[in-house]
Amino acid sequence: MNTAIAVKAFIVNESKEILVLQRRTDDVHAAGRWDIPGGRLDTGENPFTGLSREVIEEAALDIEIIAPLQINYFTRDDGQIITMLLFLCHAKSFEVQISEEHNQFKWIPLQSVREFLGPEFHDTIEAYEKNFVKE
Repeated sequence: MNTAIAVKAFIVNESKEILVLQRRTDDVHAAGRWDIPGGRLDTGENPFTGLSREVIEEAALDIEIIAPLQINYFTRDDGQIITMLLFLCHAKSFEVQISEEHNQFKWIPLQSVREFLGPEFHDTIEAYEKNFVKE
């Protein structure tokens, strides 16, 4: 059985905007899709260390990990079973430099982020709104 643990950063800035990255149009698994920074952990890697590493690799941002938001468990189209840990993060800097894995990035207002991120992230958005957004 091919399994992996992945981590994702739901990065919120001071204006309550969420960082989203667009995957390259030739990406094998999600061509052109909007995503949040993150990826698979190396074997035995600490999830916090791995998340910080992935965000630096994909967006050149130093982050502060605030709290876990959600755990997703699913099977990818290629059969790989993924346990994904999603964390609320704040960026310590805001000069994003995307990796060659992505075409572009945007800071999206919370009320519009569902238009960019697929349904697989809607529960994460709801968890953030329920637990961290004050009315």
